[in-house]
Amino acid sequence: MLRGFKELLVWQKAYAVCAGVYRATRAFPTDEKYGLTGQLRRAAVSVPSNIAEGYGRGTRAEYLRGARVAYGSNCELETQLLIARDLGYLDKAGAEALQREVREVELMLKALVKSLARPPRSLEPSVSRSLDER
Repeated sequence: MLRGFKELLVWQKAYAVCAGVYRATRAFPTDEKYGLTGQLRRAAVSVPSNIAEGYGRGTRAEYLRGARVAYGSNCELETQLLIARDLGYLDKAGAEALQREVREVELMLKALVKSLARPPRSLEPSVSRSLDER
């Protein structure tokens, strides 16, 4: 059983991507401080933050909502990385490494959303069936 959001592999991976984005954007032009640098950092921070917030709210519905918001932010981050690469702010190798990690987080979030969107299975199907028959 998990004792907290920090044990979630998807959160760990998203957190690592966020740190990587911060490191990569240090070298961006200063005139991008409030532009692409800020956008990239906000999107990157949003992914693990929304996973943590949804998990911490304690209900399946809120966790699912947080995972969906994180997924959207991850898509936003991927788009912004493409822009940064195409503008020459990221070298090809650095951009590809970050994009690979972002895609990995995307797959993990897709699986999490799919899992959370499924109706919870009852531990004792015969008990729930007998309650429905009343």
